[in-house]
Amino acid sequence: MEFERRRYNHSYINIAPLVDVVFLLLLFFMLTSRLIQEPAVKIRLPESKTAATEQQTIKTIIITSGGDIFFMDRKVGLKGLQEAVREGITGIEEKDSLRIKADRDAGIGLLVSVIDEVRLAGVRNFSIVTEGQEN
Repeated sequence: MEFERRRYNHSYINIAPLVDVVFLLLLFFMLTSRLIQEPAVKIRLPESKTAATEQQTIKTIIITSGGDIFFMDRKVGLKGLQEAVREGITGIEEKDSLRIKADRDAGIGLLVSVIDEVRLAGVRNFSIVTEGQEN
């Protein structure tokens, strides 16, 4: 007795659900990733072999090569920096983190004066930002 074979029609893969999943994943990663926006002041940071990248948003003081000082994208003078830092950093938790970005052509004396003003404002922990040096 001979059995009749089933004939399979050419099947196709429906890729619409796959495209939906890909778009959902793309949307998920776009919404959950944190985009860090750098300030509009252009400075050239000094290079360091031990510099580490930091992804957290922290309050920043920027010193330009011309001697201008910016705190949280607002231009302040050296005399008003201490008061601006006190007003800008309100909570005890926030007093633990402050970044100082100084242009490599900025004077070291100005940097030391800024550090003094930051310490007088009550900030316990701060860091000076550098760029990683490529070997």
